[in-house]
Amino acid sequence: MPGGSIYVQQDAKYAGSSPQWYYEKFWREDAKNRQRSRMIKAAVGFVAGIGLALRFGLDLVPFYGLALAGVVAAADWWWAWNSFRATAVWRGRRRGEVITGRLLRRSLRRRGYKVLDGRAIRGQASIDHLVIGPGGLWIVDNESWSPDVEIAAYGGRLFFGEKYGTSVAKPLVDTADAFAGMLTRETGIAVTITPLLAAHSGSLPRGGTVTAEGLTLLKPRLVARRIKAAREVVLDDAQIELLARTAARELQRS
Repeated sequence: MPGGSIYVQQDAKYAGSSPQWYYEKFWREDAKNRQRSRMIKAAVGFVAGIGLALRFGLDLVPFYGLALAGVVAAADWWWAWNSFRATAVWRGRRRGEVITGRLLRRSLRRRGYKVLDGRAIRGQASIDHLVIGPGGLWIVDNESWSPDVEIAAYGGRLFFGEKYGTSVAKPLVDTADAFAGMLTRETGIAVTITPLLAAHSGSLPRGGTVTAEGLTLLKPRLVARRIKAAREVVLDDAQIELLARTAARELQRS
């Protein structure tokens, strides 16, 4: 390919025919339509602000119209930009494991949790984060799908659009069992590990969480909250330290 390298494989997310490339192209081309729509919404906000000022007998009536118009325009801009930014991992512009790792440390470390990144058992699948704390153990992986892919559970089965999600759920569930078995053998502490998947893009149901086939998928900002929801203390400080040291020693960096 002209301008490319025969030694470096191209990332499909940056290729001219990828869904990610088209998504960015159409989003930029739609800028004028978004601006036109924002102006209309701001105009409605201006009229509403005037109406409210007159209704309550306020002075400086035009000021309230302009203020509400500005708030409406700013909110519309924020919503549009936030929707686009939410696809950054899927588009290859940000790394999901970096985002989730930062969120986990910010929320969990001060509560006595240990967060280990990029771990694997030799010859088996790797995971992005291993969390060990008073409430137990979790593995957290990161993934993203096209924004229009519906993530849902029906009859106990996981679905991504019209496709079954078993090929996504089973490897993570098996990895959690393998990690738990290894840590139990090496430390003598009987543990189980709960697998979680941070979905950085894709359409999750209201509430931002789906559980099926032994796996919970949720928005990245909800992962730490889910872990903190385990109120029962099952590990003390000494056990947490032993498990963390053993995991750091026995699990390879992926």
